Amino acid sequence: MSAREEILTRVRAAISDVDDATRESDIDWDYGQAVPTGDLDTVERFAERVADYRAVVERVREHDLAQRISAALADVDGPVLADPALRSLLGVEENWIDDETLSPTQLDRVGAVVTTAAVGIANTGTIVLDHGAGQGRRALSLVPDVHLCIVDAAQIVSDVPEAVARLIADGAAARPQTWISGPSATSDIELDRVEGVHGPRTLHVVIVG
Repeated sequence: MSAREEILTRVRAAISDVDDATRESDIDWDYGQAVPTGDLDTVERFAERVADYRAVVERVREHDLAQRISAALADVDGPVLADPALRSLLGVEENWIDDETLSPTQLDRVGAVVTTAAVGIANTGTIVLDHGAGQGRRALSLVPDVHLCIVDAAQIVSDVPEAVARLIADGAAARPQTWISGPSATSDIELDRVEGVHGPRTLHVVIVG
């Protein structure tokens, strides 16, 4: 008897007392539906999980957004990169720089990048960029030392399946995506954590609403 046959034999034996009606019953669950987020609501769980990754998390009202962005960028050393449409929306005076296909060396000299997001995932503390308006190309969120990401509370979903379903519904499935869970970090063989080795050392998330 092969290993496969042995496994199948054990499975058949384990379910031998289950009637056919039970085996064929439909599971009342659709991929992409919301799931519980514990004792916190979706936005609070997202903020908690993002903070667990050692990211900076703030929750602000829409009319306070420009002031908070300005304050967050006050100590940034170097120019700040952001989509022109986003800069216009924020109305913040800053040392802005445009992305005209900047080289890796030029990107490395940028002090910070400000982006929006496509989706935030509460139970994993993950931010998804689909690189649409306000987000720029993938390299922009991966090279500069500081990534300041603006997430609307309405963009936050419960878990990964719901996020995937929303991305598909929004047409983002056909675009490149970047899934971010905290600042860039790695650990050596002795499990010493080092941040910023291959990406932003600081992730600053501003939740609006």
